[in-house]
Amino acid sequence: MAVIERHAAPLRQQVLIRMREEIFDGLRAPGDRLVESELCSSYGVSRTVIREVLRQLESESLIAVLPGRGPIVAVLTRHEIESLYEVRAALEGLAASLFARRADAAQARALTAQLQAMSARYLHGTVATREESKTEFYRLLLDGAGNEVLSDELAGVHRRIGLFRRYAFLDDERVATSYDELQAIVEAAAVVRDPVAARAAAEHHLELAGRLAIVEYEARVTADGRLEHPSSVLV
Repeated sequence: MAVIERHAAPLRQQVLIRMREEIFDGLRAPGDRLVESELCSSYGVSRTVIREVLRQLESESLIAVLPGRGPIVAVLTRHEIESLYEVRAALEGLAASLFARRADAAQARALTAQLQAMSARYLHGTVATREESKTEFYRLLLDGAGNEVLSDELAGVHRRIGLFRRYAFLDDERVATSYDELQAIVEAAAVVRDPVAARAAAEHHLELAGRLAIVEYEARVTADGRLEHPSSVLV
C-alpha cells in the first residue's frame, strides 16, 4: 500500500482506483476490515477522502458495512455469484444481439481484428494482457451495440465480478475454451450478423464462465474468509 502521489486527477479518484485494484488483486481480501485511520496513513490522505471512497466502493458492492464492525471487503456467497452471472449473461447477450443488428462495417472489422489479436495476448499472454484484451473486446462489442444505458449497467456488473474475475485468466485450458466461445460470438455478431445466434453464443459463454467463477472463488477463499492473491497460484 503506497501513499498516493498528487496528480491532475482528483485525489479521491486516485485513491478509489488504487483501492479498487488492491481489492481485485486480493491485496485487500474478502473479509478484511477497512479501518479509516489505517487507510489515511496508507494513502496519505484525509478522512474525508477515505469516507468518500468507501461510500463509492460500497455503492459498487465491493465492500460491505457491518454493524459493530464497520467496512470490510465484501465476501460473496455462491448465490450472489450465480445472480451476478445471470444478469451478466442477459446483458452481454443483449449486447451481442444489438451488435449484430446495429454495428457498421468498420465496427464489425474492429471486433474481428481484436479477436485475431487476442490469439497472442489472450491465448498466450499473462493475467494482465488477458484481462486487457478481454476488456477491449467488450469495449468494441458495446461500441457496436450502441446503447449507453446497457454499457453503464454492464460496467457495474464487471466491477462487482472484479473480486474474482482475474482467476479465470490463470487456467490456460479455460482461456483456450473461452477464446473458442469468443470466436462463436464474433462469427454470429460480426460476420453472419445473426442477432439470435449472437445472443445465444454470448449467453453460453457466460453460463460456463459463471460455473468456473464459483469453483475458483470458493477454492481460494480460505477458512478465515481471505482470498489468495492471483499471483500466488501462477505457474
